[in-house]
Amino acid sequence: MARVGSRSELAAAVLLGLGYPCVMIAALIPDIWMFTAAAAVTYAADWYLHQRGSYLVNRLEKVRAGLPIRFMLRQLLLILLLARLGLAEEPLFYAAVAFFLLFYGLQAPHGALTTLIRLRRTMPVVTRNVDLHAVRIPDAPPRALLHRSGLKMLHLDIPAMAGVVVAAATGNDVIGYAGTALSIALGLGYTAALVPYLRRRRRVPSRPAVLKAVEKWLGEYQPTVALYFSGSEDSAYQVNMWLETMEQLEGRPIVIMRERGLVAKLHQTSVPVLCVPSAQHLMQMRFDSVRVALYPANVGKNIHLLRVPTMKHVFIGHGDSDKLASVNPFSKVYDEVWTAGRAGRDRYAIADVGVRDEDIVEVGRPQLAPIRPWSGAPKHPVPTILYAPTWEGWDNAPGNTSLLLAGENIVRRLLEAEPPVRLIYKPHPFTGIRNKKALAAHERITAMVRKAAAERAADPRWAGEAAAAQGERAAARAALARTEARLTELTEPGRAGGDQAEQSRVSLADPERLAEIKSLRAEWNDAYWRSFGWWEHTVVSGPRPALYDCFNESDAMVSDISSVVSDFIASGKPYAVTDSAELGAEEFRRQNTAVRAAVVLSNGAGELDRLLAAVSDPAADTLAGARAELRKYLLGPDEPSSIEQFDAAVGALAAKAEFRNAGVRQRVGEQAIGELDRESDAGDAGGAGGTAQGAEAEGNGAGGTDGAGAAATTGR
Repeated sequence: MARVGSRSELAAAVLLGLGYPCVMIAALIPDIWMFTAAAAVTYAADWYLHQRGSYLVNRLEKVRAGLPIRFMLRQLLLILLLARLGLAEEPLFYAAVAFFLLFYGLQAPHGALTTLIRLRRTMPVVTRNVDLHAVRIPDAPPRALLHRSGLKMLHLDIPAMAGVVVAAATGNDVIGYAGTALSIALGLGYTAALVPYLRRRRRVPSRPAVLKAVEKWLGEYQPTVALYFSGSEDSAYQVNMWLETMEQLEGRPIVIMRERGLVAKLHQTSVPVLCVPSAQHLMQMRFDSVRVALYPANVGKNIHLLRVPTMKHVFIGHGDSDKLASVNPFSKVYDEVWTAGRAGRDRYAIADVGVRDEDIVEVGRPQLAPIRPWSGAPKHPVPTILYAPTWEGWDNAPGNTSLLLAGENIVRRLLEAEPPVRLIYKPHPFTGIRNKKALAAHERITAMVRKAAAERAADPRWAGEAAAAQGERAAARAALARTEARLTELTEPGRAGGDQAEQSRVSLADPERLAEIKSLRAEWNDAYWRSFGWWEHTVVSGPRPALYDCFNESDAMVSDISSVVSDFIASGKPYAVTDSAELGAEEFRRQNTAVRAAVVLSNGAGELDRLLAAVSDPAADTLAGARAELRKYLLGPDEPSSIEQFDAAVGALAAKAEFRNAGVRQRVGEQAIGELDRESDAGDAGGAGGTAQGAEAEGNGAGGTDGAGAAATTGR
């Protein structure tokens, strides 16, 4: 129920759960030292859970046991302790009661100030590489004032709690008065420190002013192609994989996003980024110059840009696989669907979900350029096998991931393989978000790999290698730390603690900085792999090293049906795919294109020997030719390059959009001219009638006719 993320969080949760009953028992007994110890435990456990961002904290809020309630309960129990100690008629008791009333009275203005400051610091957009010089964005308040401000304010009761407890134990009431006075003074000081940040010069510009500045920038920059993305924070990789491609496109690219939290997870890029959380604001913006919009994901918020008729809309996806997501019927809403190779086109034809063949364009996979081709032999004396299972999916179907039924068998066989191999385990970032069993399997596999790594480190067979590489590994770790520090410095623009408004002001593209970041990332990746022995099993979690870096470090891969397999095929290396649903090898290959050149594994993983043999002995690699053929079918031809194909597709579709818009303008113009002609014809008829009547009245038809003709001409 608590969904704690680690054993340490579980321990803190248990201490928190037991601490409050102990505080109550100590107050009732009464036992002042037991009360002090138990209260200290609750303070420490609460602080630790907040520092770790534990989900338990959120759960406690939901069951009306939030942070203010927990602090108030502890303070009420202190009052109970004083009463049970016979101090209910003493001045210390009344001082404590008065303090807690006043202390909670301070919470309201403090909370109101922090909320108001945050609201006035929140801009309607978050930007990167967008020059908003037209508006003045002041520095953010110090992080110490606003970060977890409510938690900090409540913890200011510690001097009062400690002072009252010591006073009750020693009989020296002055200590209690001093503690309560200090807590009140700190609370007043904290609240007063917030007041200056309400002044006008400390606020960000008004919403209309910021939106006007964005409109002005759009008018100056005139973006031509947009990458549009919406999703959860865990899905940031889906937009990150396209950033480098966007940087290489002709024209003026822009990234349009919808969720504020995602901006911080974006990789460094020179492409302007415009995050517009409000649908109303987005739909009011003018993207008149954009001719092509690219969508990496099928999400509901896509409709807010799909409604713009002057641009062509393209689904590009975030990977190429045989999963149902690759033939989503929703793809019919786009003008075109771009696939890597012929396989993607054929999938839509077989699925028959309404996507027309003429609307499908094969553009390759520009992101695969960093994947190095296989040399035909292992990089190191011990082959490296990558196990990269995908996640359990939204429907928990047994064929989604190998973790549940086959994961531990795969890992066990690789760890026990003879001759030995090295294992890199890199799970999908979504692993366990839907299925607790998948999370438990992942944790067991992680423990298995780390245990095997420790055993191998102590094995005499590897002791000599470890000793010989000790100096190089130490140097690599030092380089890793140095590079990490510099990357952190470069990738976090502005001063530490700056909020999104301030970062929007300072995060303008600097070519030299971006070039250094790219170089440092390559250095970091090299140092990371050198910091391990080539025989050492490794668990890779988090965004770095990236999946493609793991591809380049490995000699073969075991995975599930996903875009990971299609991408790995670009390397030409042997691979295996797990038939977790137990369809049988023949049927599994028939249903999944990417498996045609794979070693098919059952849940028992007994077929791994074939994969290991193919890695070690080229003569045993019977699927090498099939992999080369499948590579072209899935990912398209090598020439022209994928980025050239992609850029050409963008240019061709932009031309279609321009042609369409010109046609609309022409038709609108013809319609307007037609309406004017009809009005003129009506005027001519009226003028002629009036002239005839004038001629009859005045007896001068010629003069009337000339006047009518002049009037008609003028009217036109």
